[in-house]
Amino acid sequence: MSPRAAAIGITPRAGIVITMAALLGVVAFFWPFLVAPGTFGSNYAPPLIFGVLLVLVLCVVISEIAEGGINSKALAMLGVLSAVNAALRPLGAGTAGIETVFFVLVLAGRVYGPGFGFTLGCTSLFASALITGGVGPWMPYQMFGCAFVGMLAGLLPRATGRREVLMLAFYGALSGYLFGFLLNLSFWPFSLDPGSSIAYLPGLPFTEQWQRYLAFDLATSLGWDTGRAVTNFLCVALAGPAVLTTFRRAARKARFQAPVRFATPAPEDAGDP
Repeated sequence: MSPRAAAIGITPRAGIVITMAALLGVVAFFWPFLVAPGTFGSNYAPPLIFGVLLVLVLCVVISEIAEGGINSKALAMLGVLSAVNAALRPLGAGTAGIETVFFVLVLAGRVYGPGFGFTLGCTSLFASALITGGVGPWMPYQMFGCAFVGMLAGLLPRATGRREVLMLAFYGALSGYLFGFLLNLSFWPFSLDPGSSIAYLPGLPFTEQWQRYLAFDLATSLGWDTGRAVTNFLCVALAGPAVLTTFRRAARKARFQAPVRFATPAPEDAGDP
């Protein structure tokens, strides 16, 4: 995909903001290894505080991306795909990890660029949370995770044909595992009895804490994440070629970043009455 086809451009300043947001996101997700529950007066304060910070960061990033250039055509496409993803999510979520929201996000990020993918990840999850009643302290983490799934899809190396579809399918599967791995960190300290061998235990060295979390993720989430990864792979592999063609045809017709030129009106004929 040519950079000129990107629906939403990313300025250098927006790139710096996204990098800083990614660093803050890492801190927000890995807070159990950095801040013990109860540090801020309540066991549930750390994820809530980091959740609010993520919302603020996402707002800043989206405003920076929009400042780089988002016209009415890109906004219309963003609204349509956000609505599609919001409608698709309830069809699969909650059944063996099957989630149908990711493959559209991956394909749209690939065709319309990293800025569009980042914004679509935020708006899709926000809209679907309002529809399904899934609003809660976990929502900022889901929005942040999906935002970077869409953005990274737009940063994948160039490829065409079956090679591109296969690359996107494997990326979709990998993102399904990583999404679950990161989201589990937000509630791991409160999900098990402290006496469990895979529960969070404040004060342990990082290596022991990390081993406990890996065991927790494998024991409680691997099956669910595998369902998400397989769904992503199959949806991209089967529907990817047709959807990519449709998205690219729409991008060519929309010409999102085409410069606007105003033609000079021809002078009127002096002989006309």
